[in-house]
Amino acid sequence: MTELRTARLLLRSWRGSDLAPWHALNTDPEVRRHLPGMPSREDTDAAAARFQAGLDARGWSFWAVEVRGTGEFIGMAGLDPVEEGQPFTGVEAGWRLARAAWGHGYATEAARAVVEFGFTELDLPEILAVTVPGNERSRAVMRRLGMTYDPADDFDDPTVPAGPLRRSVLYRLPRP
Repeated sequence: MTELRTARLLLRSWRGSDLAPWHALNTDPEVRRHLPGMPSREDTDAAAARFQAGLDARGWSFWAVEVRGTGEFIGMAGLDPVEEGQPFTGVEAGWRLARAAWGHGYATEAARAVVEFGFTELDLPEILAVTVPGNERSRAVMRRLGMTYDPADDFDDPTVPAGPLRRSVLYRLPRP
């Protein structure tokens, strides 16, 4: 099983002990501010199971993220093939951290490890990232990674119900 290590973080397989804090972070209204709906415990458990299935099958997906010094679970980061039906194809990087982990550079640190893995281990030609226009925190991470944004790539996400969270922005990072 592939694990990714950074100076402060371990990106690893999912554990049963991750499920309660994973659900808690996914139901925090501030974390959900730029995400549609409010998931049930079954929904968040199923997401973690899907992520682990991807890790088991491919060796990559969305890893659980923990702080190495404390072992504290703080969220997820990883790579995932773009869902069918989107107006683009490829592999997308993503991250979601508990609010208490915001502002420490963890998202950027985890995302850098994921991008490096995608280019060096998977030989990806490009890595994508998607968010809503108002999610400035995620957009800042994308810019710190060196990703570029072209307004011509903006799209309405067909998997999101009509409303203010449907419009999405796409960032791209070609292999160096």
